[in-house]
Amino acid sequence: MAESARESMEYDVVIVGAGPAGLSAAIRLKQLDPELSVVVLEKGSEVGAHILSGAVLDPAGLDRLLPDWRERGAPVTVPVTDDRFYMLGQAGVLRIPGWPMPPLMKNHGNYIVSMAN
Repeated sequence: MAESARESMEYDVVIVGAGPAGLSAAIRLKQLDPELSVVVLEKGSEVGAHILSGAVLDPAGLDRLLPDWRERGAPVTVPVTDDRFYMLGQAGVLRIPGWPMPPLMKNHGNYIVSMAN
């Protein structure tokens, strides 16, 4: 191997994986110390390339990490309007009322998001 090909890149912090946790960690580290050199390594061709699912997002974490995310145009625009719970079985489908559900299952104020975005 040629000597020039052995050059190394040095960073203060290396984060492996550009999923929600890795990106949040990188953002927070740069907020705490803008001089810190942080790199995020992702095996996909772009951030979100390996995330296929959607999710219900409680915006509390995003509010704390990036208080101005709404003004920045984050792709978080579809509010939850209704919760429905069903029990599926061989006899068919039975709808369960929302009142016995634990608080974490109540999504009012949350958003439907694409995790890849």
